[in-house]
Amino acid sequence: MTLLAGITSRVVPTVRLSVNILERAADQASTPADRTVVLVHGNVSSALFWQELMLAMPEGLRVIAVDLRGFGGTQTLPLDASRGCRDFSDDVHATLEALGLGAVHLVGWSMGGGVVMQYALDHPVLSLTLQAPVSPYGFGGTRADGSLLTPDGAGTGGGGANPDFVQRLANGDTSDEAPTSPRSVFRSSYVSPGFASEHEDLWVESMLTTATGPENYPGDAVPSESWPGFGAGTRGVLNSLAPTNFATAGLVDLEVKPPILWIRGSADAIVSDESYFDLNMLGKAGVIPGWPGDDVAPPQPMVTQTRAVLDAYAAAGGSYREVVFEGVGHSPHLERPAEVVEAIVAHVTG
Repeated sequence: MTLLAGITSRVVPTVRLSVNILERAADQASTPADRTVVLVHGNVSSALFWQELMLAMPEGLRVIAVDLRGFGGTQTLPLDASRGCRDFSDDVHATLEALGLGAVHLVGWSMGGGVVMQYALDHPVLSLTLQAPVSPYGFGGTRADGSLLTPDGAGTGGGGANPDFVQRLANGDTSDEAPTSPRSVFRSSYVSPGFASEHEDLWVESMLTTATGPENYPGDAVPSESWPGFGAGTRGVLNSLAPTNFATAGLVDLEVKPPILWIRGSADAIVSDESYFDLNMLGKAGVIPGWPGDDVAPPQPMVTQTRAVLDAYAAAGGSYREVVFEGVGHSPHLERPAEVVEAIVAHVTG
């Protein structure tokens, strides 16, 4: 595990599993929970992705990045996707309990956004920061109002992963010889076109920590009579985000509503209203044959859904702020770290 200067790593035993966390060497364990920021990474990544942002955060805050199960240095255990992201969020809660922390400020990126939303449904939090989060209705297979296109979540979950990409993850491929190599996927999907990072090898290293298989990434799939021929399973990472299993729009009904900061890039290739990671969008574009049309299988308007839920959250007494970085991709914390830090610090200390 490659750590930048000033970052340390340790394994925390919890009642659920052994969890690897990253910390700043200069931070104090005595820092109160209301000055503690916990970072939760996204899919096919790990806490290693947070290191630049951690180092840029000001003194006086305690910053912790958590590896989710099956990623980074955390123990690999099966993921029960029938619980949505609850296995992940329960693991985070067990970690914070083991660290002696109560309610803290949570920051979630992509899938991690779903994890921290689920955490807030089950446990008190001081604030939420959602960076390029999965829609509150899950990934794929829903109309604008969040209703399912098919009861079995056709076209979502573990069956939607590219098999060659999964195999290259399992093989530890660090090349850029194919568009399905982790390095190529990072360049084409995690960041905006043309963005270059001196730490690209580190980000690829982080991606390659992903545990593969039907119990982890991507998960299992079941046959479906609906296009494209498979539905969401109940095991593994992608099924934890499938709309048949995942639902966090209940944030609107929380009695105590933490303030929410929503950060996103306008050029996000993964989470958008026309995401090419959504099989219905690929069908509409002619990449996958046999698409039955917009009436049956429309692409999921992910950003529109998130905004509608957060608008309802505000109307019900909560508050949120949306920050959009023009021309930035799925990882604003890599492309605009100083501005992302500024937004987070203002959110958690204001």
